[in-house]
Amino acid sequence: MTNENKVSTIANPAPLGLFGFGVTTVLLNLHNADIIPLSIVIVAMGFALGGAAQIIAGIMEFKNKNVFGATAFTAYGFFWWSLILIWMNPFTSIAAADDYSMGYYLLLWAIFTLMMYVGTLTHDRSLQIVFLTLTILFILLSIADFTGIHAIQVAGGWVGIVCGLSAIYTGLAQVINHEHGKPMLPL
Repeated sequence: MTNENKVSTIANPAPLGLFGFGVTTVLLNLHNADIIPLSIVIVAMGFALGGAAQIIAGIMEFKNKNVFGATAFTAYGFFWWSLILIWMNPFTSIAAADDYSMGYYLLLWAIFTLMMYVGTLTHDRSLQIVFLTLTILFILLSIADFTGIHAIQVAGGWVGIVCGLSAIYTGLAQVINHEHGKPMLPL
């Protein structure tokens, strides 16, 4: 039997990646929406589930030859780690991030996410919602940093909460549907 004929023995890593992305996104955007302060809770979740869990899911998606999942989970996992580095700024000889540089940072992520959204047009509607709301979130946060208008950040926070909850739903629906062997929750 050739490698091409072997059936993968790796479980679907997407629910782990979606849950990791979702809970971290909800927490961060509770902060962006002025509901909770930025704290170690968000940083720790960003490192563990936002970063590590998504990177693991992305590597597993590479093994499964899922280009979309591998790219998305790995990239967004490293997004969380880079964001934590930006917040902590352990490189004291380098200037801390300012609003203008953060605006560009978030704009680049918005462009990447928009292109990934285009990739979701062949996937389930729930995944399309995750990437569409994530695109809008990055755009709003970028505009908020460029303009200094706090209300735009707050609006972005609410969009981010919807985005995170939709990712949690999508991941958990995949688990529930798989465990029952039939569609129990629509995707």
